Amino acid sequence: MNPNMIQQVHLKAPDNWINDPNGFIYYKGQYHLFYQYFPYEPRWGTMHWGHAVSKDLLTWEHRGIALFPSRYEDANGCFSGSAVEKDGKLYLFYTGVHYKKEDPKDIHVALDGDFEAAQLMITSEDGFTFHNITDKKVIIPPIVDPAIGDRTNTRDPKVFRGKKGWYMVLGSTIKNKKGEVLIYQSQDLSQWEYVNQAYKEKDLGWMWECPDYVETPGGNVFIFSPLGLMQDQMREDSQAVCVLADFCEETCELDISDEYRFFDYGLDLYAPQSTTDQDGNRVIIAWLRMPKPVDGKWSGMFCLPRLVEVKKGHIYFPVHPSVKKHFSKEIPTLEEADENGFRILTSLEEGEEISIGGYRIYREGNHICTDRKDVFPAIDGYRMQFQTPELKDGYDLDIYVDEHLVEVYVNDGEYVISNCVYGLEKKILAGDEKRLKVYTINHGNESEFYWWPC
Repeated sequence: MNPNMIQQVHLKAPDNWINDPNGFIYYKGQYHLFYQYFPYEPRWGTMHWGHAVSKDLLTWEHRGIALFPSRYEDANGCFSGSAVEKDGKLYLFYTGVHYKKEDPKDIHVALDGDFEAAQLMITSEDGFTFHNITDKKVIIPPIVDPAIGDRTNTRDPKVFRGKKGWYMVLGSTIKNKKGEVLIYQSQDLSQWEYVNQAYKEKDLGWMWECPDYVETPGGNVFIFSPLGLMQDQMREDSQAVCVLADFCEETCELDISDEYRFFDYGLDLYAPQSTTDQDGNRVIIAWLRMPKPVDGKWSGMFCLPRLVEVKKGHIYFPVHPSVKKHFSKEIPTLEEADENGFRILTSLEEGEEISIGGYRIYREGNHICTDRKDVFPAIDGYRMQFQTPELKDGYDLDIYVDEHLVEVYVNDGEYVISNCVYGLEKKILAGDEKRLKVYTINHGNESEFYWWPC
């Protein structure tokens, strides 16, 4: 990894493999985003934490590896977790994994899937310096009581501040059959006490990954990624979902609504994690799952930062205002687009469609739909067509196009469809191009670059 690599708009793997966003936080004047990172090949393996920083959520600088395996409890990986600030110090919480036996043909895989998971903590005075050898502490050892959770499939601690102390939600499973979230409480971030668990009687996957409890002025939201949620026999049966929820500190009970919706209806984004931005808004980011490496070199990137808002009982995910601010230079042709892609504003009437380099966006009745079959590898089992639920706010589209990711925000986040793509052509076809407005990044006096070769 080049530890000082600069990327704009979408944060991507600096090389090899990345997945879940971790430790997302605004700390000492910068946004810090850590991420699951396998530094040896563009595939999943023994996890480290990569690290990137930004001042505006749009220009990112990779800062190398922050966490790496260094003790018994995390010998086979530093897995997903979160960050908080206390008294000026940065606290990282993560899941450490120890394999009972490594696969003799591939030490990055547990033999027979047999491993145990513990929850660990590490701190930093500046957000950049981490003493992996001397400063890690086990705060929750592997769970031994099956009535509470599972010694193997318990992971991804998300810590947040309440009025009566600190709280942690931790994804787990009941006997590998029903997903659940475990709730812990602490006064000092170091000593943690188990206080409750929450689950649903209806089938919502056999294990819940990456839980996140989000409070907003309009209502509170619980976001998680159930394993085995989808039953259509297609790839990626695990999906990120969100529900309205409320956490009561008096009883430490998490009340979860029965009605869930997808975080993103493109079904490619996973493991979203939120934080509070510098203005006090809840902002969230998620990992884009990619079916193959780009040029055989890297795999994995993150969606644009989005706000989390609740209006009249509906959860919205509009693109973050900082993104709109930067995509402000209107251009007449795509030849003037920045190398980092472009933004399209339009709306669709019944039966209309727009094709962006072979990626189709169209309206059917009260739904916005997408089709990526012409810009996606011919790999069996991947979904190609997608659609929103029935829309209530109209049919206005705010579209952000990257070489490998198209994000379609419908009605300012009423629903979003984001899809991984490959091989987009440099053209737009639409029934009424007069209603299209195309923008690229406004660099001011900076030099212009081009995404596609001229």
